[in-house]
Amino acid sequence: MTYGLQQQQQALLLALFQPLASASKTLAPHVRSNWERGLDVYKSNAQVLALRALQATYPVLTQLLGLESFTGLAHAFWNACPPQRGDMAQWGGDLPDFIARSSQLQDEPYLCDVALAEWALHQAASAADADTDAQSFALMLSQDPAHIRLRLAPGTCIISSRYPVASIVSAHMDGTPSLDEAGARLRQGQGEVALIWRHGYKPCLRLALSGEADLLNVLLAGDSLAKAFAESPELNFNLWLTQAVNTGLLLAVVPINNKDTGIS
Repeated sequence: MTYGLQQQQQALLLALFQPLASASKTLAPHVRSNWERGLDVYKSNAQVLALRALQATYPVLTQLLGLESFTGLAHAFWNACPPQRGDMAQWGGDLPDFIARSSQLQDEPYLCDVALAEWALHQAASAADADTDAQSFALMLSQDPAHIRLRLAPGTCIISSRYPVASIVSAHMDGTPSLDEAGARLRQGQGEVALIWRHGYKPCLRLALSGEADLLNVLLAGDSLAKAFAESPELNFNLWLTQAVNTGLLLAVVPINNKDTGIS
């Protein structure tokens, strides 16, 4: 019987975590010869593969933990949460929860939120493309805010943290603020809200403006601009709008038709 690539990959992933005898039965329908030698080689490389995949997705976490500790974390995560698909780029989203449950990392609780921010950046990088419709921005001048909504960039999300997550990630990735400044904010117990989105093909992260999280949460839910205004009274909308357009956060203004609003 001939099996497709997807079935072969699923069988191989299952076999990696089985005793040799059980792995033999799992792989037998999918291979014709030398499977034991191939599986042994694959198992020996599995932890290296896991480490490289997680390092690519979590570079800041790697720096914070150090290579030795991060390697141990990657190995433990591989065994506890093995990949379910052949595409390793889709593996690693459970790492923040794994960190939160780790007794060894309880003294550094901010690491969980750093991991959340890095996974959001990783997801933004592969989000579906969307074009900017600059002409539609004029609708904000001619339409009632209750009848329009704003379309945001791919991968847009908000992470609210009890720790200075935006400062920590930005310090390690861009050097702004400095590592010393980010460390001082962490010691002072400053919480931050991080905004993640994609500008062109580049995933971006910055500290959210005051009231911006409330605005974006409404917009991400697909609600009207009027409702977004009502939920974010402290936000300077004109300042936000200029920044959102210039940085590619805002892509289009979309009319809300009868079908959108449920009006018959």
